[in-house]
Amino acid sequence: MDYAKESLRLHNEWKGKIEVIATVPVASKEDLSLAYTPGVAEPCLEIQRFPEKSYTLTRRHNLCAVITDGSAVLGLGDIGPEAGMPVMEGKCVLFKAFGGVDAVPLCIKTQDVDAFVETVYNISGSFGGINLEEIFPVVLAVSIWKILPPPGALRLNAN
Repeated sequence: MDYAKESLRLHNEWKGKIEVIATVPVASKEDLSLAYTPGVAEPCLEIQRFPEKSYTLTRRHNLCAVITDGSAVLGLGDIGPEAGMPVMEGKCVLFKAFGGVDAVPLCIKTQDVDAFVETVYNISGSFGGINLEEIFPVVLAVSIWKILPPPGALRLNAN
């Protein structure tokens, strides 16, 4: 099999490898009022009082960001964040298929370490895990060093 040719054909057909699916019903006004407004206010207030409840009252407990800047993608080198997206989507497929973890690919358009770290830190409240992927080793090492918070504040996994 010509993997390069077949993979390109399938990627064109698939138009991406992941999707978002609602896990709650929205078949009625009551369903919608509980999943969204006005019912969603109470979980918001509970998380405001107890931020750790964001892991039990939302999908955060099982949601990982798979993040790259595209600087060291699979031996292809610095191909840029958009070109790294097929790899990030593939990693998300692995998280789901082999670990049952929902993952979101994020391709950040900067190789400035401080800007990268600030971006990752600023979105970290949305995720239970952060996976830094396909990033030039020096940038990755400095990013991890800068991102690491006090113990227990952020779960970080870097490959």
